[in-house]
Amino acid sequence: GIALLWFVNLTNFMDGIDWMTVAETAPLCAGLALFSALGALPREAAAVSLALCGAMLGFAPLNRPVARLFLGDVGSLPIGLLLGWLLIMLAGHGHLAAALLLPLYYLGDATITLLRRLSKREPVWQAHRTHFYQRATDNGHSVVQIVSRVFVLNMALIALATATLFTSSYLLQAALLLAGCALVALLLRRFATAAS
Repeated sequence: GIALLWFVNLTNFMDGIDWMTVAETAPLCAGLALFSALGALPREAAAVSLALCGAMLGFAPLNRPVARLFLGDVGSLPIGLLLGWLLIMLAGHGHLAAALLLPLYYLGDATITLLRRLSKREPVWQAHRTHFYQRATDNGHSVVQIVSRVFVLNMALIALATATLFTSSYLLQAALLLAGCALVALLLRRFATAAS
């Protein structure tokens, strides 16, 4: 329950620039549909994943920078609920490493930002612009550069998550999870520095 609540909220937190939720949700849903095809999830999970992926692709032209339509709380909260439910289902079917790898960028950016704000005793319930992707815009990265890099990272995370499905070695799964953490850390570091 706590993990689902956190995922719903972090999906809302991360929906702060045009196309960000599309760059996260569409690949994640495609990965979940792939996992269903590989037998890691039931067919109904594939149906939900593909429906949500299609909805995000249909939303993308309207949310293209500069956006004419935004998700807001009404859009981002149910997306977070559906994604969280699908990821918990994936973990429940014995694929915890894959369930952590798929949303790792969102988990990393939102969790580190929240912990930093807590450590500085900042009110975490107030709006701010300290997420890594928001700092990237302040550092001169364009919205298209940011979401493109998040999308490419998500494709790499899908590949790592897929590899975890084909091994029963906890050591190898941990190594793949660490590789994903390293990729996320590299992108977060890049976002925290000025564009070149």
